[in-house]
Amino acid sequence: MELIFLGADHEVTGSCHMVKAAGMNMLIDCGMEQGEDVYENQEIPVHASEIDCVLLTHAHIDHSGLLPLLYAKGFRGQVYATRATCDLCQIMLRDSAHIQEFEAEWRNRKGKRAGKPEFIPLYTMDDALGLLEQLVACEYNELVDIAEGIQVRFSDVGHLLGSASIELWISEDQEDRKLVFSGDVGNLDQPLIKDPQYLDTADYVVMESTYGDRIHSDVRVDYVKELTEIIQKTFDRGGNVVIPSFAVGRTQEMLYFIRKIKEDKLIRGHEGFKVYVDSPLAIEATNIFNKYKYSCFDKEATELLEKGIDPIKFPGLTVSVSSADSKLINFDQEPKVIISASGMCEAGRIRHHLKHNLWRPECTILFVGYQSGGTLGRALLDGMSTVKLFGETIEVKAEIKKLDGISGHADKIGLLKWIDSFNPKPKKVFVVHGEDSVCDHFVSCLKEEHGMDASAPYSGAVYDMKTDSWVSEGVRILKRREKSAVKKANTVFARLLASGERLMALIRKNEGSANKDLARMADQVNMLCDKWER
Repeated sequence: MELIFLGADHEVTGSCHMVKAAGMNMLIDCGMEQGEDVYENQEIPVHASEIDCVLLTHAHIDHSGLLPLLYAKGFRGQVYATRATCDLCQIMLRDSAHIQEFEAEWRNRKGKRAGKPEFIPLYTMDDALGLLEQLVACEYNELVDIAEGIQVRFSDVGHLLGSASIELWISEDQEDRKLVFSGDVGNLDQPLIKDPQYLDTADYVVMESTYGDRIHSDVRVDYVKELTEIIQKTFDRGGNVVIPSFAVGRTQEMLYFIRKIKEDKLIRGHEGFKVYVDSPLAIEATNIFNKYKYSCFDKEATELLEKGIDPIKFPGLTVSVSSADSKLINFDQEPKVIISASGMCEAGRIRHHLKHNLWRPECTILFVGYQSGGTLGRALLDGMSTVKLFGETIEVKAEIKKLDGISGHADKIGLLKWIDSFNPKPKKVFVVHGEDSVCDHFVSCLKEEHGMDASAPYSGAVYDMKTDSWVSEGVRILKRREKSAVKKANTVFARLLASGERLMALIRKNEGSANKDLARMADQVNMLCDKWER
């Protein structure tokens, strides 16, 4: 009975764990690493064809994104997941395969002219389609027999439509163990989906810690009120509200808030305003949300359904499927809301909408999700004054706003509430899926404040559940240390440059202010310059 840590250990993305028990090789998640990574994921210790099955917590790419690659390498077992997760994977893994093939085609088109060797995509659409045939849909709270001595159950963890914690019962040589994988624990009181379901027994728990060192907010934010104020102010200026949004989850939440704004007639003077959803993936995801509205929505959304009200549909909502539809949006001169992907502005149709709206001071660019360092979204939030889009330099004159507090992940309080539900306490808690320092912080909290036996293993670690002992402690192999250091230095310089541009914008904005205020600002800037010139 071995538990093997392979990915998202002292890191946030690339979730992958393996259980070897009862003659079975099982993976729990097989995710893609995204963004800047610190530690190398370890190779799966058996050939892909020897993996008997995969248990999937949810559809996000950092948990599911390498499943087509696993198929390409010879995996032909079944992938067990909730019904909603299976449906979301149908669109998200196809979309991921399309991106892989598109990037390879683009690289090869450029590389051929430069005499570079052919770039091979990570996987193809055929690999994704083959993998999708292996999906097995499970109901929440249904006990599923995987094999002799192996049972599994999926419990709603409130992170994303279909997301689950996984309970795994193992019997081997008259020894019984229960293992729980938290998956990504959802934030409390999210719109549409239910709060996390709490579990009570486990011998071992593998637990995420994404926000294990912070609290989202002491005060519950009224997102409808904040969004109303932003829309009203922008429309009164004659501008558009452009929302870069993640296609699955966040887009549907925005529609939920806007429906409420329209229903309560909170926008004055612009009644009947249009809302465009310009993302084929978001449109497909919204259709899946509607498919599961009676089984997966929370009490508030269900009550709306019982009154005959669709929580994410309203008059004035237009979806744009084709690129021609997308282009027409910017010919509409009326103030409007445009929701488009990608959420960090790194790709997709949102970049076209930024090109048409960033230079307009009457418009607002509203961020509703986390913006990773090095992305265009982060640069805009940090005050970048000009950006380059499609080879054209665009001056940033639109108002840049962020709707704070929205998160699909539980904060430290929510994580502790989830783990404290186990009674008695688990024998051991393995903390994963968090940045290096966050994992260590959360482990200390569990040990010192909650009396739990907790540790944060590194990738490659192996734990024997029969003997309750470590077989291997894993390895701290830094990923591309020198290149990462250079990249980090470049990122920090970019932040400094953006800060300087933000300062200049602030100085210009204060032209005409009282001389006393300008003098104080000048003194502060000069003091800072004197400090760094020494």
